Amino acid sequence: MRMTMLGRSTFCTGLYASILLCGAQAAMAAEPLADFYAGKTVRMVIRAGVGGGYDQYSRLLGRYIGRHIPGNPTILPVNMPGGGGIVAANFVAQVAPRDGTILTIVGQGLVVDQALGLNTSFKADLRTFNWVGNLSKSNQTTVVWHTSKTRTFEDARQRETLIGATGAGSISTQLPAFYNNILGTKFKIVFGYPDGRDVDIAMERGEVEGRGTNPWASYRAMSPRLVSDKLIIPLIQAGLTRDADLPDVPLISDLVKPEDKPLAIYMAKAVSVGRPIATTPGTPADRVAALRRAFDATLKDPDFMREADAQRAEIDPMDGEELARTVNELIGAPAALRERVKIALQPKDRDMAAAPGMKEEKSEK
Repeated sequence: MRMTMLGRSTFCTGLYASILLCGAQAAMAAEPLADFYAGKTVRMVIRAGVGGGYDQYSRLLGRYIGRHIPGNPTILPVNMPGGGGIVAANFVAQVAPRDGTILTIVGQGLVVDQALGLNTSFKADLRTFNWVGNLSKSNQTTVVWHTSKTRTFEDARQRETLIGATGAGSISTQLPAFYNNILGTKFKIVFGYPDGRDVDIAMERGEVEGRGTNPWASYRAMSPRLVSDKLIIPLIQAGLTRDADLPDVPLISDLVKPEDKPLAIYMAKAVSVGRPIATTPGTPADRVAALRRAFDATLKDPDFMREADAQRAEIDPMDGEELARTVNELIGAPAALRERVKIALQPKDRDMAAAPGMKEEKSEK
């Protein structure tokens, strides 16, 4: 049916009015948000110490996201290391204000920690966190120092190799345990280092032979000398596809038996939760939406991208909704699969040793 000129005019007028109304409503919605955030300080709770990969990504995001939040609040980084991210996550879940004035980078291994009930000191429920976005999905790599007698993953199956790790909730402990239990390696996991930087130092001074996990992109960004001078040797990578820079380094899925393939897929998906940003449970929905929009806008900000490039920080983002789905899928995976993964990630006592200065005791499981 043809629309008459009058009808067409009326339709266009109505459409134009609707657009104006939507724009006005959006502006009205933004005003209370701007009023709330104006003059405020948003704390960025960082689950690790100063100078590591988590710290780098958090501070990089913090320098730019404030300009994209209505009211342009100040972003204040607060380092809160401990327990492989458990200390920071528990603070955000139990203590921090639930009003949108908290951002946090969550320890990558904690989603699996909760899904499998690995550590009773972890009190947070990550399903209640309001996920803002994921900065990077970079693969996790296990590396050894160039002087180690372990040169390949097959070597790691033949000889005991001392591997440094952080806390019980850290993926740096979980993945080497997985490799021991499923792939037959003989990693000795030296746990309890405060931060990944401390593991790197321990490698250099010969205290350990390697590091349990770290994104290859993080080595390139934070410790480029280790890569360019070939001071570290990658043995295996965990992720959905091989890192473009590591085409000859095997994935978990390349090495598992067919019956263990679901475990490899689960771990690859868990690794994709690389540098996840969240705000507190109970934050009002309009502020969560504003923080998500600010995150997305920041990752398109030319100034942000220029600095990310200068820092060699890989930006491979996942939006807040997709991140929330991934977290919920991992925690809500079938019980039988989660039980198999749980067994695979449990380090055996014989495979554990405390880092120098740590008490000879295991973290509570």
